[in-house]
Amino acid sequence: MTPHATPHTLAAVKDADRKHVFHSWSAQALIDPLAVAGAEGSYFWDYEGKRYLDFSSQLVNTNIGHQHPKVVAAIQEQAARLCTLAPGFAVDVRSEAARLIAERTPGDLDKIFFTNGGAEAVENAVRMARLHTGRAKVLSTYRSYHGATAAAINLTGDPRRWPSDTAAAGVVHFWGPYLYRSAFHATTEAEECERALAHLADTIAFEGPQSIAAIILETVPGTAGIMVPPAGYLAGVRELCDRYGIVFILDEVMAGFGRTGTWFAAEHWGVTPDLITFAKGVNSGYVPLGGVAISGAIAETFATRPYPGGLTYSGHPLACAAAVATINAMEEEGVVEHAAHLGENVLGPALAELAERHPSVGEVRGLGAFWALELVRDKETREPLVPYNAAGADNAPMAEFAAACKASGLWPFVNMNRTHVVPACTITEAEAKEGLALLDEALTVADRHTTT
Repeated sequence: MTPHATPHTLAAVKDADRKHVFHSWSAQALIDPLAVAGAEGSYFWDYEGKRYLDFSSQLVNTNIGHQHPKVVAAIQEQAARLCTLAPGFAVDVRSEAARLIAERTPGDLDKIFFTNGGAEAVENAVRMARLHTGRAKVLSTYRSYHGATAAAINLTGDPRRWPSDTAAAGVVHFWGPYLYRSAFHATTEAEECERALAHLADTIAFEGPQSIAAIILETVPGTAGIMVPPAGYLAGVRELCDRYGIVFILDEVMAGFGRTGTWFAAEHWGVTPDLITFAKGVNSGYVPLGGVAISGAIAETFATRPYPGGLTYSGHPLACAAAVATINAMEEEGVVEHAAHLGENVLGPALAELAERHPSVGEVRGLGAFWALELVRDKETREPLVPYNAAGADNAPMAEFAAACKASGLWPFVNMNRTHVVPACTITEAEAKEGLALLDEALTVADRHTTT
């Protein structure tokens, strides 16, 4: 696990990056990307040999870790046999990937439309819902992220939407459940559930049920804060959708494929949506792949009516080979069960203990290998450690915390006033405890900014 590279290689990589690569979500002149030489399992390292324990799973997608040998071998074998073929053909590896995914989706979501990633999955799910219902509006929550393409960014409920929001995309936002910062003055999970559902019912009534094609929710919101929904909420949304003929879409791009300790997070609440969007963990991001799992009723809409959508690389053989190998490896190695074990017996208890000791930790939330720590200035008032959407000097406390993590060899996932603990679902207990110890140290930096 050494880089096998010279300082000259590092300089060349950095120089070419700065001259030619245009990075996402960034002011180009203000960033200095880390040059990575390699990765394996739960770690990656730079050209100087410094290792980082990846507590971010990159973008919460390397669910089986870096360079899993079974997946690498499957990609190599597929490349030698058949690199690519247009989506209109039946291809063995594409069919097998679809079968393996359909076996794990709830209910009758047995048809799989492949895309290149999560945003395209959301785009197509929304298109299917609109065509199926003949309606235009789509409801989504604030504190959500659904992707950066045209419809997906308008559905998104965080500030990344603002520069691209046309206010003409047929999207209506509403408040989802989030007891720690309740929009409904709730004091218990039961109250939060009841009042959040009443708010959604009112939103539907005032928007006109007959105009609403779909409601889309992240089953467990990811980047927005890993707010695990209260018992009964998803079932309540399902009932409202059934009452008004609205398509229920669950976005499992981040929460799916073992991340929460089940194949799909919807399993925790026994709810079956009409459409599921997926990507990321389906093949740990080794080759870009996403898709939509489609119910029988919606699939029937397009039995004799052409579906007006497609992608050149839909169901790309290399990506599907990676998915087949990933799903089979997860099954053979008990990765989903291991993620559940991590949440119940390692990460959950240890993070709760950190919250007891650190004044900066206001709340811990999560399931499986999917956790968030909400950092605050004051536990009683719940004032966030930094303001909403803070930047520059306002964001200094979180920037200092993140820098402390990286200096110690821990790569964090930080968003607004939160740090997320989202390692590979294959991380060992020893590695998890190593990361938790480094996180413990870094939180002392956040503690300096508290009022207690």
